[in-house]
Amino acid sequence: MSTFFFQKNLPVWERSLRTIVGLAVVVGAFLVPLEPWLKWALAASGASFVAMGFIGFCPMCAMAGRKLKS
Repeated sequence: MSTFFFQKNLPVWERSLRTIVGLAVVVGAFLVPLEPWLKWALAASGASFVAMGFIGFCPMCAMAGRKLKS
């Protein structure tokens, strides 16, 4: 029996959307002239969206009790 630290709680369409939006935010943060701290904050939030998209787990959705229907 394998144990997991988390269960995927994002459907495939939402994982794809989070990955695309996250990449757009990261690229946009470095293309638009912004204050350096804001640029890095946007890049970090975009990177977290990309990570959630790849992993398929969202901590906020888990706290709200969201689960995938099997």
